[in-house]
Amino acid sequence: MAIDIHKKHNKTVKEAQQIADDLAQDLADKFSIAYHWEGDTIHFERFGVHGEISVDEEAVHIQARLGFFLSYLEPRVEQEIHRYLDEHFA
Repeated sequence: MAIDIHKKHNKTVKEAQQIADDLAQDLADKFSIAYHWEGDTIHFERFGVHGEISVDEEAVHIQARLGFFLSYLEPRVEQEIHRYLDEHFA
């Protein structure tokens, strides 16, 4: 199962990175996901889940792959990501 979300923003890269970091922390707290930054991209993972959140001047792009045993979480994770992005990048 795959999640692929692209959200345009009108923030500075620094502001968008802070929002992305806050999103990663929120997901880490709710779904026990570990994450770290590499350049302008957050990489995250836990057993059965891996992905990244990339940030540039125009948009935030979230990609995640959920393994078979966690595919039931996809709607909940996707809903949480959309809610967070809509709230912070509206």
